[in-house]
Amino acid sequence: MRSMSGSRRNSGSSLVSSSSASSNLSHLEEDTWILWGRIVNEWDEWRRKKDKLLKELIRKGIPHHFRAIVWQLLGNATDMPVKNQYSELLKMSSPCEKLIRRDIARTYPEHEFFKGQDSLGQEVLFNVMKAYSLVDREVGYCQGSAFIVGLLLMQMPEEEAFCVFVRLMQEYRLRELFKPTMAELGLCIYQFEYLLQEQLPELNVHFRSQSFHTSMYASSWFLTLFLTFLPMPVATRIFDIFMYEGLEIIFRVGMAILQYNQTDLIQLDMEGMSQHFQKVIPHQFDSCPDKLILRAYQVKYNPKRMKKLRTENRLLKQRIETLEKGQVTRAQEAEENYVIKRELAVVRQQFSVTSQNLEKAQDTIGELQREKVRNDLEPFVTGLQTQLEQSRLQEAELLGALKELQDKVLDLEKRSSSLPDENNVAQLQDELKLVKLRELETLHSFREMQDTVTELNQRWQLHMSKGGGGHWKDSPKKNALNELQDKLMGMRLREAQAQAELREVKLQAIQLESQNQIHSKLIGRHEVESAVMQERLQQLAGQNKGLQAQLTEMKRKQAELDCKSKEEVMALRLREADSMASMAELRQKIAELEIQKEEGLIQGQLNHSDSRQYITQLRDQIGELKNERDTHTVKALVPGVSLAIETHLHENQIPLMLSVFL
Repeated sequence: MRSMSGSRRNSGSSLVSSSSASSNLSHLEEDTWILWGRIVNEWDEWRRKKDKLLKELIRKGIPHHFRAIVWQLLGNATDMPVKNQYSELLKMSSPCEKLIRRDIARTYPEHEFFKGQDSLGQEVLFNVMKAYSLVDREVGYCQGSAFIVGLLLMQMPEEEAFCVFVRLMQEYRLRELFKPTMAELGLCIYQFEYLLQEQLPELNVHFRSQSFHTSMYASSWFLTLFLTFLPMPVATRIFDIFMYEGLEIIFRVGMAILQYNQTDLIQLDMEGMSQHFQKVIPHQFDSCPDKLILRAYQVKYNPKRMKKLRTENRLLKQRIETLEKGQVTRAQEAEENYVIKRELAVVRQQFSVTSQNLEKAQDTIGELQREKVRNDLEPFVTGLQTQLEQSRLQEAELLGALKELQDKVLDLEKRSSSLPDENNVAQLQDELKLVKLRELETLHSFREMQDTVTELNQRWQLHMSKGGGGHWKDSPKKNALNELQDKLMGMRLREAQAQAELREVKLQAIQLESQNQIHSKLIGRHEVESAVMQERLQQLAGQNKGLQAQLTEMKRKQAELDCKSKEEVMALRLREADSMASMAELRQKIAELEIQKEEGLIQGQLNHSDSRQYITQLRDQIGELKNERDTHTVKALVPGVSLAIETHLHENQIPLMLSVFL
């Protein structure tokens, strides 16, 4: 635009050299039309080579008649396949039709295009919202989206508005905002709170002290893009920039509004701030939207930091989900730990039974050895020595197996004291299997020893039945017998030592059982505490749901109250206009009477009764005006009229009354 106007000045054109302000304005509008016409015709080239200049022109505002085509070009919605499906979608039925019908009347109720139950605006708005609810069944219908579609319908036909809206939902993060979970809205509130805390810390502290949450005033900014908060001309300018730059302009404008009103908001309480947001802020930039846009681009906005905040918000949600899943995992681990402890108790019981059987086997072996020594049978004593050596070896093996079992039991007890994870549980199960295998080996060895004892007993009985050999007669045989007795005594001493070791093992097993009981009690306490925490979590979740339901109901009631207040304001303004018209008519009549007085036409035509009748009519008209006009205007007019009436009653002079009234 500067280059075109400069070329006109250099060429000496009379259009630029004109001194008329209206002529300059018309030339400027003409140049704007020519420029935007060129942009639309050469759109691809402008997006590639003149993107910065295009951005500046969009920030200054798109001309009204070019908005439809420029919005479609910005959203890349000129040739979309879904446009051909629009007529077929209107023939289908949607589960959201009742909700859409209910909210249609609340969308731009004061706008002429949407006013009236059967108006064209409401019908096409219903068609577009219904068609989109069929295209995207996950989102369906959300009340805030109707205001965006309504703005599009003010600029273009319904098929084109439908295509632009589909593109907005897909490419401009609006679909995530309107999903049932509204996760994207929570992210936007989180990012906006960070900007507020960083750039306006005093206002942020005041909001927190008054429990004035960000979602109470900023949710509608993101859901409707300021269309329900600011006047239509200002909101349309913001929507121009949104079509080019996305949600960044919403953050900037929101922060600019808070910076502009920071001094006033800090001095108000929660109710005062709510009234300030509803009645004062929306009309601060009616006369100059450029002032708001300029302030918005003075706000510090770091896109990289906003991406980091998005990542932080996502990690925070994942951490919350992990904590919720961790409670379930701990309960499963506690149950698995209980099963392992039961198996460990069974192993301990089997170990005690095996120890008792081993003691009995040792006693039997000792008795057999003593009986064989008494019989003084040399071959039998030799065989007995061999059997005793084998029993010693088996005894040593059994003691080793018992010590290994003891070590394994202690190791399992240490590991079971803490909540194990899946890998530790698998290791404990493997070790438990090894313990069971060693127990089977011990039982097998014990059975072999029992068979050996039985065989020796049978051989001894067979020998006794045959009445075998006499006493040792020779001295060498006696010496051998004495040596054998000494060895038997040594073996008995070793048996006593083995029994003492077995008793120590029993004591350790008893200690393990007591420790196991203590750990079981601790685990029981942890289970009770976890159950209490789960119940408390469920109660808090129920309270949260109830508070969310109350918040939704309060928002709905607030919206209804806003609609009612707007309707009452419009009715009051209509009544005020009627009263003003009546006052104008009354003043006209008084002026006509004054003219008649000056011309001498009124003399001789009014008598005393006529003047009283006319005064009565004036009083009636004043009474009607009192009921219709605002209190301050009527109070300013009634004293003058009353004074004129009283003067006329005393002097019966109509001209004086009329002059006082005027």
